[in-house]
Amino acid sequence: MQKVAVIGAGTMGNGIAHVFAMNGHDVILVDISEESLQRALATIEKNLDRMVAKDRITQKAKKATLKNISTSTEIKAIKDRDLVVEAATENVDLKLRIFQEMDAHAKKSCILATNTSSISITKIAAVTSRPDKVIGMHFMNPVPVMKLVEVIKGYSTSNAVTKKIMTLSKNLGKVPVEVNDYPGFVANRILMPMINEAIYTLFEGVAGVQEIDTVMKLGMAHPMGPLQLADFIGLDVCLAILEVLHDGMGNPKYAPCPLLVNMVTAGKMGRKSGEGFYAYVKGSKDVTVSKQFK
Repeated sequence: MQKVAVIGAGTMGNGIAHVFAMNGHDVILVDISEESLQRALATIEKNLDRMVAKDRITQKAKKATLKNISTSTEIKAIKDRDLVVEAATENVDLKLRIFQEMDAHAKKSCILATNTSSISITKIAAVTSRPDKVIGMHFMNPVPVMKLVEVIKGYSTSNAVTKKIMTLSKNLGKVPVEVNDYPGFVANRILMPMINEAIYTLFEGVAGVQEIDTVMKLGMAHPMGPLQLADFIGLDVCLAILEVLHDGMGNPKYAPCPLLVNMVTAGKMGRKSGEGFYAYVKGSKDVTVSKQFK
């Protein structure tokens, strides 16, 4: 699987392209927006510069990585790829549409993977002509740093394809964990209810934003509190995953907190929008509790 395509040039997409390219793969990064593609390349170069500054890679390795990445605004650019990894927004209708297009343009032997954090692999595979070659590759953010990859086997995913993706993930320097295709898989089935409960704890007035995060950081040795982590992930993404869990399980314990629903409706998405549970200033590392919760 030397030739790889990544669909979507956002935070996850550019991170996935970075990792594949740094490990010698020929990568095409595909997005409908040329502006997004250029922004992704700039982000990748900036992250590589940071790695050079920390002596994790050489200047020569940085140049080789960038040379391994090309871009396109056309889905047909995937026609000669061995593997395509979709990393678009966590929206089921969008992903189904993209997979239909991927299936139409990719060669028959190509494996189609999705970086979805919660959506059914089996449902995605069902809209293609190759369900045995559809699999989940759920990378963690930030992709160049985080070791885990959830490898999600759909109902029809072949054992041979699963084995290939497990081996490939190891060759990328990651630690792959094979899981079965149920709502939220493992990571988000456990993480999102915790984040949702933290939001309920704030919503019900048990404690404030900083107090909740401090308890989880100091009491449970979490590197980041659940509310700050929700901001980092994106509150819209958290809501989408909780809705998948709630719909898929039919259990009220997965129902999103009304406060989360209201915040997303109001456009407060967390770090990417500049405000969530905390307020963020672009270009600054300073973080303060949002005025809404002071």
